[in-house]
Amino acid sequence: MNGRSNMSVEVVRQGISLGAALAIAISWSKNASVLWAIVHGFLSWLYVAYHVLAR
Repeated sequence: MNGRSNMSVEVVRQGISLGAALAIAISWSKNASVLWAIVHGFLSWLYVAYHVLAR
């Protein structure tokens, strides 16, 4: 891959990581459950969007 593709892949990885961390933090503050935090971490941006829309 060229330099531009590598940068795109890194941006996507960082976005996924940010989404997962945000989902875990929201889930923990709302439920205080490790199991739900893990599940919501896997769902990441879907859970974050749901949380924002459901407020």
